[in-house]
Amino acid sequence: MRVAAVDCGTNSVRLLVADIPHDTLTEVERRMEIVRLGQGVDETGRLSAEAAQRTFAAMRGYRELIDRHGAKRTRVVATSATRDAANRQEFVDGVREIFGVEPEVVSGDEEAELSFTGATRGLLHLSPETEHPEGPMGPYLVVDIGGGSTEFVLGSRHAEQALSVDIGCVRLTERHLRDAGDPPSAAALEAVAADIEAALDKVTETVAVERAHTLVGLAGSVTTVAGIALGLPAYDRDRIHHAHITAEEVHEVTRRLLTMTHGERAGIPVMHPGRVDVIGVGALILDTVMRRFAFSQVVVSEHDILDGIAWSIA
Repeated sequence: MRVAAVDCGTNSVRLLVADIPHDTLTEVERRMEIVRLGQGVDETGRLSAEAAQRTFAAMRGYRELIDRHGAKRTRVVATSATRDAANRQEFVDGVREIFGVEPEVVSGDEEAELSFTGATRGLLHLSPETEHPEGPMGPYLVVDIGGGSTEFVLGSRHAEQALSVDIGCVRLTERHLRDAGDPPSAAALEAVAADIEAALDKVTETVAVERAHTLVGLAGSVTTVAGIALGLPAYDRDRIHHAHITAEEVHEVTRRLLTMTHGERAGIPVMHPGRVDVIGVGALILDTVMRRFAFSQVVVSEHDILDGIAWSIA
């Protein structure tokens, strides 16, 4: 079965076309464009016309790829920014016109379930229950750091507990760092840190983080931090996928990012231009999670909610 999955997040819109004949996923095409759909949503509560048009333009290109590859099923999922927008129906109507299917504005809980499935299907065959005892052990805490929200999901073979909290890298950057200088002031960073800690207080009330043996980190902030920690000369998905990055490495990368200017961050070889202004907050979220919950390392996954969407329609 050839399927197409579209993930419309706060910062990026992504496409995966894949073949899933039995219990394996074979990637045919994977694309990502940073469109910043959630620009201003935290402040205005609405999707801007400019942000919607940027997203629609990327989606039209994806529709051409889906048709070219002959995908039989398509699922379009929209997450945090669309959930929060008062005018989301206008956006939903536009997406339906492009893809011919109803886009789903999923809840935080469903977003968490899809992220867990996408991240862990590739880890399960490495787990101690099978022939590879050196693999990452469950239960897993999957942390998906997005633009508008971050999902925390605990489970072994299935998601057991989950919570979505509004501490995405775009949301907190716009809330606290828009006029905070370059690099941002200590006071602004303290405000960001306070929001992150308050969100993690909520996580501890819902998710039994202490049960987790392995932290699995997802999405662009995490993979970019990993690429920097590995010292890659260019972004390399194969090197980053399932890399083990220590807490010390994450902390050092975070410290560097938060003391760099915009131009210095833009010059980092693995940095996507659309992440330059939000990567510091994304790294700080990961660093705080690891410190707060005493994880010595994070297993980085290039497979995430997009893969979970594909599995859901196979």
